[in-house]
Amino acid sequence: MSKVHFIGVGGSGMSAVAKLTAAAGHQVTGSDQRVSHYFEALEDAGMSVVIGHDAALVDGVDQVVISTAVRDTNPELVRARELGVEIVHRSEALARALDDQRLLAVAGSHGKTTTSAMAAHACHAAGVDASFAVGARVLGVEGAVAGGYAGSAGIAVVEADESDGSFLRYHPEVAILLNIEPDHLDYYGTVERLHDAFEEFAKDCRVLVACVEDPVVMDIVARVQAAGVQVITYGRDNADVVVTSDTVVRDGHEYPFEVPVPGVHMRLNAAAAWAAATSMGADPALAAAGMATFRGTGRRFQARGEADGVRVIDDYAHHPTEVAALLAAARTAPVATTAPAAGAVASQGARLVVLFQPALFTRTQLHAANFARALSVENADIIVAGVHGDREDPIDGVNSDLIVDQMDVPTGSTAVVIEDLDAAALHAATVARPGDIILTVGSGPVTDTGDAILDALRERELSRE
Repeated sequence: MSKVHFIGVGGSGMSAVAKLTAAAGHQVTGSDQRVSHYFEALEDAGMSVVIGHDAALVDGVDQVVISTAVRDTNPELVRARELGVEIVHRSEALARALDDQRLLAVAGSHGKTTTSAMAAHACHAAGVDASFAVGARVLGVEGAVAGGYAGSAGIAVVEADESDGSFLRYHPEVAILLNIEPDHLDYYGTVERLHDAFEEFAKDCRVLVACVEDPVVMDIVARVQAAGVQVITYGRDNADVVVTSDTVVRDGHEYPFEVPVPGVHMRLNAAAAWAAATSMGADPALAAAGMATFRGTGRRFQARGEADGVRVIDDYAHHPTEVAALLAAARTAPVATTAPAAGAVASQGARLVVLFQPALFTRTQLHAANFARALSVENADIIVAGVHGDREDPIDGVNSDLIVDQMDVPTGSTAVVIEDLDAAALHAATVARPGDIILTVGSGPVTDTGDAILDALRERELSRE
């Protein structure tokens, strides 16, 4: 048994890897800068994790695990290098923890987390006790810690992150390729290099499940097939796996298919998950029927609560395509159970109050115009908080005004920049009316504003009584 220390253990991906590393028989410790839901889940499971970085924490450890977000100046990383301790990326640590298991890996510019959770859920619904490492809490799986679960089937579902090229460390038996759009060019440099990495990933599997509706994916499919990889396409038409409004069909066999999360994109994700799970040996009928009990993941259209007739929903969407899909899906969601029946829903669907926090200066610079289009929706109040730089330093001239200044705000909607996140959250609660849905959107600390928003709504409700 070796002693493994995780720097930044409270991150969504790191917490899952820590869980599986511990399940593989290693002694695991970890540290982070702040408390998160993932950190608390590890703490509740009895793992040795602390808040605050201290060089002494790596004394006596055999291995240190980091992610790209850990800076070279981190005192624990500096100390580990001084001591000559082996330092590995989280993806390498996960690959080692799952070395003896058959892998199902999910890749794509967006949708990876939900699709990974769906694939794991489909396996479990079919009686396959698959392990999984997913970048969010998977709801409803007994024994899961954060996004990690150690099963007994010898099969593991992993979310394959392309942001830093680390997904190339996996060698999956079955892989899903959901979509490909320009992102993480701070790492890849060019779109062509990004596409090359996805192609390399896709070639390194036995079976590739690929979205027929994404032209870049289909370009890669042609080359992957020539390399001898079996390809299963999925989509709403002209695919090996066809998903309709209520069924999934393959090879003439039709199965009832209920997906209890809103949005057409979610049905497509579910079809990909089903196709991959069945390719790993899950019973098709059981896997399809089981999708009806999928409870979702943390931070993916996650209901945080409701007060004063307003629902508060949190979502990790941080790419323009994801944001657009989220807002479209939110229109179909029910209003709060306490909302008045009259006037609660406009003709376009529920009125939205969107608190969006852009993540990364490079992404904001690249996609400002696309974010502006995604947020230019009818019947909505749009609040854009300051950019969450995370691992990046600021870029001159790149800020949230770059998005709002390019928005074409429809009549009846508003858009404003409020740099301070706490002030932006208070504004969201202030402008929301009974029957509205407040969405907290982004991959950064915007998720932590849900409680404050709900508190403000409850206070407003009490003041009228």
